[in-house]
Amino acid sequence: MFAASAQLAHGSSGLRLPTDLAELVDAETSRVDRLSAQAESLRAEVDALTASDTIAPVEDPTLAEREGIAVGSVAVAGGGLQVTLDDAPASSATIPGVSADDLVVHQQDIQHVINALWAGGAEAMTLQGERVTMTSAFRCSGNILLLHGRVFSPPYVIEAVGSPESMRRALDASPGVAIYRQYVASVGLGWNVRAVDDLSLPAYTGSTDLRFARLPAGKDPLR
Repeated sequence: MFAASAQLAHGSSGLRLPTDLAELVDAETSRVDRLSAQAESLRAEVDALTASDTIAPVEDPTLAEREGIAVGSVAVAGGGLQVTLDDAPASSATIPGVSADDLVVHQQDIQHVINALWAGGAEAMTLQGERVTMTSAFRCSGNILLLHGRVFSPPYVIEAVGSPESMRRALDASPGVAIYRQYVASVGLGWNVRAVDDLSLPAYTGSTDLRFARLPAGKDPLR
């Protein structure tokens, strides 16, 4: 509208332009209607061509298997590593300066091992025979492990399918694992890593629903 008014003000010749606001509005309305109809016609043409020429995507036959491995919904077998962590023997309690906490495997010790194995290329993993998934959460109370609603006592066995060499390197490079191994040397915590050619890891059979906290009705989220 402003452009048209400017052209009129400068007396452009050779162009048929609206001479007042009402005529300008009518002209622009007609132009919009014409372009809208043209766009709708082109959209219908595109839809028709898409429907007639659509080629069904070829499904990757290994995609479902890879996804199943990632989420833990399928069993996995193959070579890998078995890592065992255990509490120190009772006799270690007599070592000067040693506390009871120094003699047990803690939650962070297990986490360091699991994280290192994932970093080393583990394809699938179990802890105490329970499949470890992206939503798995465990915690220790004393020397008791709680995982997937079950209670376990040491020794704690972690099995991972993947390249044994790569996972060993990742364990050796982990600062958290290095600290644990210092206690292995000083107080006798259990530590054993061995390659296994025929690991068989079960599928995860627990719930996959995610649960999260909700704010009670009527509560101010900023308070």
